[in-house]
Amino acid sequence: MPILRLALAQTNPRLGDFSHNSLHIVNTVRYAFDHGADLVAFGEMVLTGYPIEDLATRPDFLKESWAVLQRVAKDIADAGAGSIPVLVGFPHGPVDDVEHSAHSPSAIAYNSVAVLQDGRVIGIYNKHHLPNYSVFDEYRIFRPGHDAVVVHVAGADIALAICEDIWREGGPVAAIAEVKPSLLLVMNGSPFEREKDEVRLPLVQRRAEQVNAPVVYLNIVGGQDDLVFDGGSFVTNSSGKLLARAHQFVEQTLVMDIDLKESSSHGAQLGPGVAVIDAGYGHPQRLSRTPVHAEIAPQLEINEQIWDALVLGMRDYVEKNGFSSVILGLSGGIDSAVCAALAVDAIGPERVYGVSMPSRYSSDHSRSDADDLAERLGIHIRTESIADLVLPVEQQLHLEGISAENLQARIRGIILMGLSNAEGHLVLTTGNKTEIAVGYSTIYGDSVGGFAPIRDVPKTLVWELAQWRNAHARKKGLTPPIPENSITKPPSAELRPGQVDQDTLPDYDVLDAILDAYITERVGRDVIIARGFEPNMVDRVITLVDRAEWKRRQGAIGPKISQMAFGRDRRLPVTFTRN
Repeated sequence: MPILRLALAQTNPRLGDFSHNSLHIVNTVRYAFDHGADLVAFGEMVLTGYPIEDLATRPDFLKESWAVLQRVAKDIADAGAGSIPVLVGFPHGPVDDVEHSAHSPSAIAYNSVAVLQDGRVIGIYNKHHLPNYSVFDEYRIFRPGHDAVVVHVAGADIALAICEDIWREGGPVAAIAEVKPSLLLVMNGSPFEREKDEVRLPLVQRRAEQVNAPVVYLNIVGGQDDLVFDGGSFVTNSSGKLLARAHQFVEQTLVMDIDLKESSSHGAQLGPGVAVIDAGYGHPQRLSRTPVHAEIAPQLEINEQIWDALVLGMRDYVEKNGFSSVILGLSGGIDSAVCAALAVDAIGPERVYGVSMPSRYSSDHSRSDADDLAERLGIHIRTESIADLVLPVEQQLHLEGISAENLQARIRGIILMGLSNAEGHLVLTTGNKTEIAVGYSTIYGDSVGGFAPIRDVPKTLVWELAQWRNAHARKKGLTPPIPENSITKPPSAELRPGQVDQDTLPDYDVLDAILDAYITERVGRDVIIARGFEPNMVDRVITLVDRAEWKRRQGAIGPKISQMAFGRDRRLPVTFTRN
């Protein structure tokens, strides 16, 4: 039985940054070659970053991608590592026969993996199944592949697949099972969701049994706009037993030896619809190298996964968009406290600027809690009172009630955006998913900002994460970052005397349960009421959600952590009459 040394490169590509991505690929291959790898594999679209959205329909982008890919192949060979096959995800196009495509009029490229060796591209596999649900729009922008591909290396047959190809029954997996591969290697760009690992591993275990071979699930890592890719790449044997696992939320090249069954192709073609790529004998010193034992990284507890996903999403949004710092309003409440703590974990306290903006209705504890938070986190803080700014506008326009309350929020937004323009900070908006769902925010006020760290985090989970983060700090002997008073006091916008959120909203435990049913499960009024919720409350919550769609359309993006995030996941009309 051949023992193949795999180098599984779990990397964080920068979308469109060909120089960065190609250099990282070459350096990783050199590292893998120096560690005796027979084959190096990268994740889905690693050359360009993922998802590329409508860049897939631009011939100039696709031609540049192809030119860079060929240069990467040559650079790997020039670095002395060209003898081993390297699998690189990239968009393959433009395709010449666009006018004959019955698939999508705009699709001119494939979502592909190239096999590089000896300074050139020796084979290409095109993704078969193109997802068209949740955050994915690949059916519109890519063309589907049809042939299966097997890479024959060092006496083993490595069958290829890309992400969605293993989620659908039939297709390439069925064809692969027929040719009895030594290994199924799947390149992925799979975004993080809560408890998604509970779905991924059982799926791969089923596919391993189906093809009667070990399966590699290789994922990218990093933040891209509102998506976070969590890595967590892993390998199972043919019975589904876990053999290796990379860490989540960090770049890592996992090098491992794996026993594989002998090739059935022996480098020869296996029949119609299956292309065999002969990639040689593996590493030149493969027979004399010291064995490498696979690593199984520990699985993170769910709240740590969520926290790390939010941190990575913010860090990459800040870094990849070239911001030097972030700024946010500090109210002394739980939402701004959690956002500030996330920012510190993402980019460090010296790059986080807080602004306390008390009004005449702000309580003493709100100001002191904001100061306490800033001291615990070690961030910059300044105080900009809004009372003298609100009063003349209020008097001139004769504003009262909600219009006067909203004015306070809008003045705060003006202050944050003014400081952003003057000093170059990215403004963080601190609204949580529950508030965004029911429109409990002021448009152009507390909703102002360029990035929303907890946009997909329900209010009850915000509290849970705060408690987890404090406990995590205590375990390390550090000061808990979030003041206890911010966690325990009743939440309030403090726009009028004695105001608390529950003046106008149900208890958050109840509200979040209704919202989860209506938004995530997509069930209707009658089903929710049948679960024991009061009918008038259900009607009111549903009405609030539907009416707030126009606000959500104008809101900042933030990291997706749930199965149904606002934005790409959930696309509903703004103008909508409910009968």
